Amino acid sequence: MNISSENMAQINKNTLYQATGLKALSAGDGTAVCELRPTEDVCWPSPGQPHGGILFTQMDTTMAWAVLSASREGDDCATVNMEIQYPLPAKGPVFTCEALVVHCSGRTCFVRGESRDEKGRLVAMAQATFRIFRARARS
Repeated sequence: MNISSENMAQINKNTLYQATGLKALSAGDGTAVCELRPTEDVCWPSPGQPHGGILFTQMDTTMAWAVLSASREGDDCATVNMEIQYPLPAKGPVFTCEALVVHCSGRTCFVRGESRDEKGRLVAMAQATFRIFRARARS
């Protein structure tokens, strides 16, 4: 399932996204891309450097959209487990995260993601497990 540009516009009205500087760019066929332009409020304790928890949120969000894009319309998902590494300090005005569903088995999906700065340097990488909650059929 590809998520339409109209749905992306609605998704990006989310107050969490606006407060942190997140923007979902695309999601389809088990992949997703989200951009982070961190707001001043999330760059703590170092100005111009988003807190690691914000990068975690970017990764988690992007991976969830990848899972939903590989699921049936109306399904939902939740993170079961996520492991993240930060190979470089995240410095700069923009970070792009790309996520890919590696494998789905029943209602469990395994996902990988990477977040890079504007120069293409890897600042975070993660792998996660998601549980899919199937939409109920309407009578």
